[in-house]
Amino acid sequence: MRKPIVRNLCVLALIVLAVRTVLSGSGKPEDYRALVDKVRETGLSGERAFALLERITSVGPRLTGSPQAAAAVDLTRDLMAELGLARVHTEPVEVGHWTRGQVAEASVAASPSRAAIPLAVCALGGSVGTPERGITARVVEVRSLEEAASLGKSAEGKIVFFNRAMDRGLTDSFAAYGAAADQRVSGASAAARVGAAAVLVRSLTFRDDRNPHTGMLRYDPDAPAIPAAAIGTADADRLNALLKKGKDVSVSLRMDCRDRGKVVSANVVGEITGSELPSEIILLGGHLDSWDLGVGAHDDAAGCAAALEAVALLHDLGLRPRRTIRAVMFMDEEFGGTGGRAYAVAPQRKGERHLVAAESDRGGFVPVGLAIGSGDRKAIERVLPYADLIRPFGIWFIVPGGGGVDVAPLIANGAVPAAVLVNAQTYFDVHHSALDVVARVAPRELELQAVVLAILAYILAEEGV
Repeated sequence: MRKPIVRNLCVLALIVLAVRTVLSGSGKPEDYRALVDKVRETGLSGERAFALLERITSVGPRLTGSPQAAAAVDLTRDLMAELGLARVHTEPVEVGHWTRGQVAEASVAASPSRAAIPLAVCALGGSVGTPERGITARVVEVRSLEEAASLGKSAEGKIVFFNRAMDRGLTDSFAAYGAAADQRVSGASAAARVGAAAVLVRSLTFRDDRNPHTGMLRYDPDAPAIPAAAIGTADADRLNALLKKGKDVSVSLRMDCRDRGKVVSANVVGEITGSELPSEIILLGGHLDSWDLGVGAHDDAAGCAAALEAVALLHDLGLRPRRTIRAVMFMDEEFGGTGGRAYAVAPQRKGERHLVAAESDRGGFVPVGLAIGSGDRKAIERVLPYADLIRPFGIWFIVPGGGGVDVAPLIANGAVPAAVLVNAQTYFDVHHSALDVVARVAPRELELQAVVLAILAYILAEEGV
């Protein structure tokens, strides 16, 4: 952790002079030049964002409702206090407590011509377990929810295998993920309606490997809850090849995951309180919870670390903007967003107005652009005059967009969405898998993301939207 900097009086005086020229909320880009230079120099002189990430992940995987998630809440509250943030506190959130258990195994049943073939699988988040001895059933392959529904009685007692890959032809990796995610989220219920015994879902990644990628499923109340597992892409391709050779391919599946009810967790909040308009909030957020196969380094310890570092950099420089810049570490993004909803309606929100809600949840990669606003161009036009200030950090475009699961309730109430966009082409290599570890995060790329976020937050806190 970087110790609080000893301020050079001449440099600080220069920054204060620049800030005073923009207190009216009509500052020119050149008025922020000294600020941008100092944030850059301070941030890029070290790797504090990465150190924060290491601290957050030190408790291990932070599955919602787990002891590790509870430890992350305590640790992050202490981190905010160490960084000197104001009004550090937690706000309660009721969350689900699902456990993966110790068993997740599958294999293609042996036939007269070959031995059994092990398959790399993991339970999807929220799945019910199998009977203790597992399920063995014939497999039927589909590529969509509609195709599963069309199976009718032919699916009864079978394992439905959803094998639609992410579209490599899409340049936006998040668009490719979104176009394939419905089979993971809704596949189990679609198959259950036609009598299936279980589902296997191709992992949502571009990679060809044997690492299964988990993620939340959603059971519909009008269908039975059946076991659901993700299968690694290499094994999905192998199962597909076997099905093409013959119709009688059976798979054995055994899992002991289970739902353990509800527990109380918390969001963690800290801020730099605004000097003139403290009730107007520029929110920088990430989510503390993670999946449990890795330690959630990119998803989303990196986002939490970037938000914390952004606010800490401004604090270190002794800056107090007109409006409040608040860091919120949300709980339960992965299992349905209860943290974001709880934050939006908490008693502490009385009298507050969130101008901007920025969520960092695209990994700790190098920044390439900004997203701000949605329906109209008002927010973009507010930021465009300052584009040259952040262009040296690799920010080559500003587009409509931003937001995220946790800040969606704030945006619905009028907050402007925002995000630092990163080069996320390799994000889904590790997303929701055992590969999402600290070693996959580049410290300087994460620090650059935090520096850009700090500059954006400060200008918005001064200028408004």
